[in-house]
Amino acid sequence: MTSGDENAYLLFHEAYFQRLYRYLLVVAAGDEEAAREAVQSTFLRVVRYIKPCTEEPHFWSWLTVLARTSLADQRRKRSRYRAFLERFIGYARVEAEVKPAADGQADAQLLAALEECVGRLPPDERELVQRKYFARESVRDIAASLQISEKAVESRLTRVRLKLKAETLNGLKHESRA
Repeated sequence: MTSGDENAYLLFHEAYFQRLYRYLLVVAAGDEEAAREAVQSTFLRVVRYIKPCTEEPHFWSWLTVLARTSLADQRRKRSRYRAFLERFIGYARVEAEVKPAADGQADAQLLAALEECVGRLPPDERELVQRKYFARESVRDIAASLQISEKAVESRLTRVRLKLKAETLNGLKHESRA
């Protein structure tokens, strides 16, 4: 595999996929989706960072470290996303409370402001937001269909989220003054 032999990778995949999946299923406390994503991430890391190992136990140990790291990275990414959404919603609610309103009305104002801002996005950014957050497509699928890297998709999503946040909050501020 270190020399880029595709047959060696296929043999590696066949020999370790199920074993690694079972290992990650236990580490992920039965979360099948997290285990599957972590296995894929682990295999990508193996391809990038493969190193010669003379003994199978050493290789398995290295592989499990990559797997646990992949799972931890995945969990961190999800928790950052949840925290972002909570902060965004919390901040928008605080801004919406400048104008006294019932909770239902504040939520409706926030949703309306957000929908308006999404509608004003350029078509490519609007499509990206719709695919990620409304159609719930994975970054991997979006990247594959756009033929760009996952990192590029994440970067674009970050820029669009910041833009939406700023425009939504600005719209809510102007609305509360009116």
